[in-house]
Amino acid sequence: MKIKTKSKKVNKAWLQDHVNDPYVKRAQKEGYRARAAYKLQEIDEQFGLIRPGQTVVDLGAAPGAWSQYLRRRLCGGAAGKAQDASIIALDILPMEPIEGVTFLQGDFREPEVLQRLEQALGGRRVDVIVSDMAPNLSGIAAADAARVAHLIELALEFASTHLQAEGALVAKVFHGSGYEELVQRFRQTFKIVKPIKPKASRDRSAETFLLGRGVKNA
Repeated sequence: MKIKTKSKKVNKAWLQDHVNDPYVKRAQKEGYRARAAYKLQEIDEQFGLIRPGQTVVDLGAAPGAWSQYLRRRLCGGAAGKAQDASIIALDILPMEPIEGVTFLQGDFREPEVLQRLEQALGGRRVDVIVSDMAPNLSGIAAADAARVAHLIELALEFASTHLQAEGALVAKVFHGSGYEELVQRFRQTFKIVKPIKPKASRDRSAETFLLGRGVKNA
């Protein structure tokens, strides 16, 4: 019973924080599916990543807040023409449709899913890849670090193959075991690498984002 009570207290505290979170309130007001949209917005505004006419791939897209933000940026607002956007979103979970976004459901770790993503691109080079992918965490540090590293490695391989020469990858990572190795792997792949902790990312969260720009040996 003690464990149950503690769990309820934690859940209640989280819910209270969530309800009072200014980014949650803003997301509800502005029609975003999640507060995560403001993490990508802050990164975009700081580094000028997203511009109309680009081809963008959104990995780990569900529930769709990043794809919503991308569509608004690529189409010039929430009511922009869908055909002006070129966004391909992918997630292992289902996602409600977003006009102007091509959604593929599947596991990015599976070769067949990667093949479907490549077919959707139709030979086009990608300008920006954004990745909010995260594995199911077990609480075992070494195992969780390995799962995170595997997803990042796959995203880096995809970026190396499909990005424009001056394209960019933004990927969520976690501070802790294996973090420095991931930064080093980014530096091996990109000319410019920047770690970013957006204001919209909760202080207590171990998440941060790595931006890689300009593919080496492209």
